[in-house]
Amino acid sequence: MIENTFLHVKGIGHKSEEKFWHKGYLTWEDFIRRGGTSKKNHLIKLELVKSKNALETKDYSYFQNRLAKIERWRFFDYLRSSVAYIDIETTGFKSGNNYITTIALYDGKEVKYYVYGKNLKKFKQDIKNYDLIVTYNGDLFDLPFIKQYFNIDLPQFHIDLRWIFANLGYRGGLKGIEKALGISRGELDGVTGYFAVLLWREYKKNKNKRALDTLIAYNIEDVINLEYLMFTAYNVKLKELSIYKEELLLKIPTPPVIDIQPDVELVNRLKEYVNRFNY
Repeated sequence: MIENTFLHVKGIGHKSEEKFWHKGYLTWEDFIRRGGTSKKNHLIKLELVKSKNALETKDYSYFQNRLAKIERWRFFDYLRSSVAYIDIETTGFKSGNNYITTIALYDGKEVKYYVYGKNLKKFKQDIKNYDLIVTYNGDLFDLPFIKQYFNIDLPQFHIDLRWIFANLGYRGGLKGIEKALGISRGELDGVTGYFAVLLWREYKKNKNKRALDTLIAYNIEDVINLEYLMFTAYNVKLKELSIYKEELLLKIPTPPVIDIQPDVELVNRLKEYVNRFNY
């Protein structure tokens, strides 16, 4: 889909893109070869040649800076073989005195998780293996926190599903979108980010491994669901375009089986605590 996209070219909006497609310029190469010789078309061709070079050299910042956040889904099919769905849990919502407790990463094949005081630093190296990062609210929370905490840059192309689902009319955060799409978290239903803070405190204070397992299970659930949401968003947005064909839709993968299980009794106790104090 990315090589069918013209929206990253300055001055090209949805109407112009649709006109290009209607005239038979379905790809960058189509326009470069047959796009006419006017001054405007010449400038567009130059930009498309730059686009091809950026794609070949994996200069994803070129597109990140030119493609609107709600349109970045278009890159997914091209990069999905090198995707990392990531989500972090922390001791608080602002970086600085707070720190990352766990990180979950799912690449469509393998689930990895990282824990403060154990293997958290390994994430810094592992994330370099991927060309695409998918998050929910990562623009405002996960990525800035990660960059500051590890003192690293993240040059990968980034798709934040928050903006795309907001554009599709969904509200209520990640959990609200999951419910709207019929995704059940089973024993972890109703658990929120605040529970993650409480679970970490329980683990640190009482050395309660079951609290840590529950936190990791919750964190992993987030990234597994991100895959479903990403494929769903891609297919829904694709159907909005005039070049849509059914064979272009992506088949949603079967989610992996997770070995780490939450402590249901502990989760219920925390729910009672949270409800009692109206957190």
